[in-house]
Amino acid sequence: MKKSLKNNLGLKLLAFLFAFLLWLIVVNIDNPVKSKTFSGIPVIVEHSEVLTEQQKTYQIIDDTQNVNVTVSAKRRILSNIKAEDIVVTADIKEMYLDSQIPLKVTINGYEGNYENAVTNPRNLQIKIEENVSKTTYITPMATGQVRDGYVLGKLQTDPETVTINGPESLVGKISKVVAAVDVSGLAEDSTLESELVLYDEDNNVIDQSRLANNLGNFGVNVVVTLYKTRTVPIHVDTSEVTVKEGYSIASVKLAPEEIEIAGPTEVLNEVESIEVPAEELGGEEIDSRTELNIDLTKYLPKNIQLADSMASSVIVTIALERDGTRNYELPIGSITVKNLDDDLRMSYSKTDNLEVHVKGAKEYLDALDIERIASINLKEYKKAGTYTVPVLIELPEGCSQEGEVEVEIILEKKENGG
Repeated sequence: MKKSLKNNLGLKLLAFLFAFLLWLIVVNIDNPVKSKTFSGIPVIVEHSEVLTEQQKTYQIIDDTQNVNVTVSAKRRILSNIKAEDIVVTADIKEMYLDSQIPLKVTINGYEGNYENAVTNPRNLQIKIEENVSKTTYITPMATGQVRDGYVLGKLQTDPETVTINGPESLVGKISKVVAAVDVSGLAEDSTLESELVLYDEDNNVIDQSRLANNLGNFGVNVVVTLYKTRTVPIHVDTSEVTVKEGYSIASVKLAPEEIEIAGPTEVLNEVESIEVPAEELGGEEIDSRTELNIDLTKYLPKNIQLADSMASSVIVTIALERDGTRNYELPIGSITVKNLDDDLRMSYSKTDNLEVHVKGAKEYLDALDIERIASINLKEYKKAGTYTVPVLIELPEGCSQEGEVEVEIILEKKENGG
């Protein structure tokens, strides 16, 4: 019996090999090699200091900063691999053609337990540029409104300049550097923290992710100085206004008559009025109503500014009258409207006062109330449209009107009898 067993050793070995092969087949059928693609895996660039030492920088192009990785491994292994286990690196030392860097894949925790891992694309595409610096002034900017009774005085950044470092193509686009702060509700001088915003010449914001500056973590502050406000009258010297023979000045009116100014308190308290000198109104002789637009900023005291920079002028209206004639201003709203058709409604094209010139004895002119004796008669105007109609002035005996007065009206059809 023992001899029989020994004589069958070869058969036993054959049976063992057959069983092992059968096991391998079963295992591979139950746990085959499969492939899975992981998307959006970020590429880590190594040894970028190689370029930095050469005063150069790089930019990843063609959207190759994130790649897809296809991993082939046994099904059981593959099912456990997660995207965060996959590390894709690009070593600048291995760059070729000055733009291509081969990608290398490592799967943490599964070294040697997978068949292969392939990236798509296979290379990181980069563009190499000179690294340059630019020093420029920082422009402070404020948003929001300070508290009533105050205006923005001065804005100053600390520091006043910044040095920006980065790719030549990007640094070259910088047109201005702005530090903006919100001053809403401020009622005292303040120092506010700000972040820098870079703009190109078309006022587009520049992405700073590839740029660096010398301020680092210190950032920039904006020093905000507030001024108090005060309202003062405007005085205009009319002594050099000249009129033609037979005329005299009837009135001089200012719009506005006062202005709001701002400045340091000690200076502001000394300003009683804004004075417009006589030479501003001097010039040729006039023989009709004249309007002059005068820039007030020229006559502001030192260290004083307008509270509203948009309201920088005063309109001086000089009304004339002939000798023996009185000039009256007739408000549009005081004109009596007669015989307006019931199916029409009326409005005026303009709301400016009208000028009426009346000749007569002084005692009659002094007593004349022009607003009570002006009217228009619309008896002949029955259709919608725009018309110029005469203004009728019912003057007392002893007075006469110099010239005609007209007003432009708009007639519109009423809707639904309204």
